[in-house]
Amino acid sequence: MDRNQKILLLFIGFCMIVVIGLIAFNVLMPKPEIKPSQIEVAERSVIEEVEEPQKPQEQEKEYVNVYFIGKNEHNEEVYKAVKREYSKDVDGSKIKFAISSLIRGPKTEEKQRGVYTEVPSASEVISISEQPDKVIVNLNSAFVTGGGTESLYKRLYQLIKTAKLNSTLPVYLYIDGQRADVVGGEGIMLSQPLSNSSLEN
Repeated sequence: MDRNQKILLLFIGFCMIVVIGLIAFNVLMPKPEIKPSQIEVAERSVIEEVEEPQKPQEQEKEYVNVYFIGKNEHNEEVYKAVKREYSKDVDGSKIKFAISSLIRGPKTEEKQRGVYTEVPSASEVISISEQPDKVIVNLNSAFVTGGGTESLYKRLYQLIKTAKLNSTLPVYLYIDGQRADVVGGEGIMLSQPLSNSSLEN
């Protein structure tokens, strides 16, 4: 074996030792712990569509007209239609709400404007029955008691005008469960269903 061959063998042997050493180093040496914060992740561009909550549609305000009594510009006594805000979900049908409002009477601010009623304060709604072909308004006897003939006529007209304005069906007046064809101590004749000519006898 000449000198060159010895050098080549030594070189090969050295290289093998280095390779074995590197392999042993990688296998035996503990790998450093990688923290999550050290991991770089490419961010995706995500567009989130946030649907704005729809605003509830404001329902148009509805009103019913209730007839009380007041004065016009000439200081003459007239039947006054007073607007009352109405909600079907809260107040039921228009006729029920209107008649109930009539029996309760004018509000304080309406009284301050000179609006009043001839309906006695003891009057009460017993029931309002809405049938397919008619409406029956049943009031207690206080509605037709006291105040004299003129007052009775006025309160009946208040009722008639309020009922006719808030129902397309024929409306009948009952007192304490009985159809009121004759009302009051004076025996006022009332033709039914209620109409503007019901008291024209």
